[in-house]
Order: sequence, then C-alpha cells, then structure tokens
Amino acid sequence: MQHTTDTILMVRPVNFRMNEQTAVNNYYQTAMKGVLPETVNVKAQQEFDNFVEKLTTIGVQVIVINDNEKLDTPDSIFPNNWISFHENGTVGLYPMFAENRRLERREDVFDVLEEKGFVINDVLDYTSAEEEGLFLEGTGSLLLDRVNGKAYCALSARADEDLFIEFCEDFDYFPVVFTAYQTVEGERKPIYHTNVMMCLAENFAVICLESIDDKKERKQVLQHLKESGKEIISITESQVEHFAGNMLQVRGINDELFLIMSSSAHQSLTGSQINTITKHCKIVHSSLDTIEACGGGSARCMMAEVFLLKA
Repeated sequence: MQHTTDTILMVRPVNFRMNEQTAVNNYYQTAMKGVLPETVNVKAQQEFDNFVEKLTTIGVQVIVINDNEKLDTPDSIFPNNWISFHENGTVGLYPMFAENRRLERREDVFDVLEEKGFVINDVLDYTSAEEEGLFLEGTGSLLLDRVNGKAYCALSARADEDLFIEFCEDFDYFPVVFTAYQTVEGERKPIYHTNVMMCLAENFAVICLESIDDKKERKQVLQHLKESGKEIISITESQVEHFAGNMLQVRGINDELFLIMSSSAHQSLTGSQINTITKHCKIVHSSLDTIEACGGGSARCMMAEVFLLKA
C-alpha cells in the first residue's frame, strides 16, 4: 500500500466561472469584478495548462480529460470531489452538495482509464444520498492515510458523518471526525472541505490546528497524526485563506516525492515551514490565482489521484 501516486486525473475546464451554487458555503470564492466570463475561463485554462506542464516535467503521469461544453459545470476543474480511485480496483462515486456539480460525474472517465490499462473491479456509489440531502465530497471531504488505514474528515454541509462512517466501513479505514472553522464576518463557520485546512504527506502533515475550535477534537487529531509518525507543520487561518492547506504529495521521476501547491500557498509559508517540508520532499508550485478566486479551491482540488493497478 502506497500513500502517494505518480498518476493524476485532471479535467480541463471549458465553462469555468464562479459557481453561485457553491458560494453559499464556500467562503473562499470571490467574484472577479469587471472581468468577462470568457476572460475568466481563458485565464483558468492558461493556469490549468501551465500546472499540467509543471507536473509532467517532474515525471507525474497526468491524464487530462476535457470538460463537456454542453454542460453547465463551472467546477469541473475539481474532479477529486466526485470520484476516487483505490489500489484494490474500487472506484468511489460521491454525492455533491451543488446540483450543477452532479453533472460532473461522467462514465467516459472509466473508459479512458481502462483504455490506458487500469483495472476497475468495482464501483461504490454513494450518490443516492443526494436524494436525502446528504453529501460527502470525495477526497475534498476525506483525507486518506492509506498506509495507516485512517481517514480524516472535517464535518460540514458537504461532509455528513454517517456517510463518512459508511465509507470507512466499506473501504476499511478508521474514522477521525472533527469540525474545522473559519471566521466569516465575525462568525465561526465550518470550512467546506477538509483538504482546505489539512494535507497528509508520507512523513508529515500540514494542518491548521487553530481552525479546530474544540480542544478535545484538536487533541484527538494531533494524537492520530503523531501515532502515525507524521511531523506536524502547523499553519494559520490566514495561510489557509491563501490555500496553504490545499496541497498534495505526489511521486515523480524515479519515485521522487514532491509537494504540489499553488504559488499563493507557497508565498504564504514561512521560511521555517518551507525548511521542514523540504527535509521530506521538494516543493513545486504554480500560479492558480484565477482558479482560486473564482473556484474557491486550489492545487489539491484539481488532482484526482489514480491508485488503480494496471492489468
């Protein structure tokens, strides 16, 4: 069992914009005033293409799927919320909070992967929970420590506890549940996705501990991370706003490890934090300013890890 993969699925946007349906509880989204929607989409495509080029340069296998022009899918650039791929050949399909995000789920993704030799044995489909108004948005909501068999989940409108427990039972993970908050106009409100405030790497974890208001929950999360041998790199809520929690460790050429993040996230890190990370792996960052502003997501959200084995 490996914690990291060298294969990533990404979706190139064709209708990217600020999604009004997700903005109701993603407080990181901001409208770009005075910028035409076409311009926003072109900028997002440029950022996407530059990001893919950086990943391929370090040896990451990137499978790029083009979004469907006929669908209103402004957030298709974030595929990790609707699908996950596992070493045992199982694929997870997830219930999405925003109705227009449900259109992102595409069966042709399976065909593309199978054509490339990946083996899909089973599909665990949780999407019927949408009918009950319950959601669990893939590896946005779930942070998986595959080696230690633990799953971390910050509860929110997009991460239902019962569904999370069901996932853990199905995939054999020990559940670590908590709530992470951000301050919005003086009020503490749940952070919409776990992967915004936390990143799990092989030997370290980047986490915003101050966002976990409940001291018992904070202590429990810390205890699980330390038990699993992770060095803790604590980030601030201000750094979270620059997407410093939204990172992913990947494998590149010769199995070398890299931590992938946006340039905004990288600029927000302190020298000490960078030194701690680079003890473990190299950093690669790319400018994702438009995607972050309109989408309220960053580098991690754009990458769906492929752990499927090849035939």
